[in-house]
Amino acid sequence: MANRILTLTMNPTVDVTVAVDALVPEHKLRTGSARYDPGGGGINVARGIHRCGGNVLAIYTAGGAVGEMLSCLLGDEGLAHCPIQIGRVTRESITVQASDTGAHYRFVLPGPELTLDETERCLRAMRDRAESRHWLASGSLPPGVGVDFYARLARAARGAGARLFLDTSGEPLRAALAEGVYMIKPNLAELAELWGLADAQGFDRRAACRELVAQGGVEVVVLSLGAEGALLTDCRQQLHIPAPPVRADSVVGAGDSFMALFVLQQARGMTTVQATHYGVAAGTAAALTPATALFRPEDIDTLCVEIGCESAEGASGRPRR
Repeated sequence: MANRILTLTMNPTVDVTVAVDALVPEHKLRTGSARYDPGGGGINVARGIHRCGGNVLAIYTAGGAVGEMLSCLLGDEGLAHCPIQIGRVTRESITVQASDTGAHYRFVLPGPELTLDETERCLRAMRDRAESRHWLASGSLPPGVGVDFYARLARAARGAGARLFLDTSGEPLRAALAEGVYMIKPNLAELAELWGLADAQGFDRRAACRELVAQGGVEVVVLSLGAEGALLTDCRQQLHIPAPPVRADSVVGAGDSFMALFVLQQARGMTTVQATHYGVAAGTAAALTPATALFRPEDIDTLCVEIGCESAEGASGRPRR
């Protein structure tokens, strides 16, 4: 189906969330009941799209008992999904909330190593659905998958006439930009890394985003600014979309929530500016929910009303290195 959005998650997870009274070294700590959620960038984006009534198919790797649990959790949500079976066990990620401070501690386990055949089957699953015009890939690459994987996916998307929305970082992102993608969503540290900088101190973020678009490797750059919102850059404009102030419960999942609404509204025909407004609203809405819980759709329209739009005029030229 041409209007169906495809998401790909190479390194998914089952997110396990628990709460303790306090983190005390060398003590046996009793937790409350565990919460289990499907996780991984592309999966979370697909869940957000589905929650807002979008037509989406989540493609992901799954192995062992954890992979079976992941598929069951997605089925329980009514999300259309296509697991690519692998020989090793899908990872888990653990979030511990300390009740005395409200702080969240996130423990991210390494992903299972994929074979060449398993990697190729993931690419084939996307190519076999070439009628879809909106592809989303998000998250880290597991061991065994080459850094050129997203570049190969970008090549496949271009061959299918599809837009590739990509949310990743480091060498996989750099390789994909060399091939050409439609949209990326780095944060400040990831943007600085693209320019060979160790940190973003004194970094001209606006010029850096404009230069990425000018180089032709990406059409739309949305720089994630956390509580400050997002900076949208494309060939027509550069705009700062500020986030409305809220009392955040947890920022986990805010980036995936942004991508869900951005991709969905683009697929529905909205402009990049409109889609960014919805994305910022979704990311903010996610901050109102606990731990790994997704946003509440009813919060998004309310927050959209509060979001303005500011011109982001800045110095022209290349970013300072």
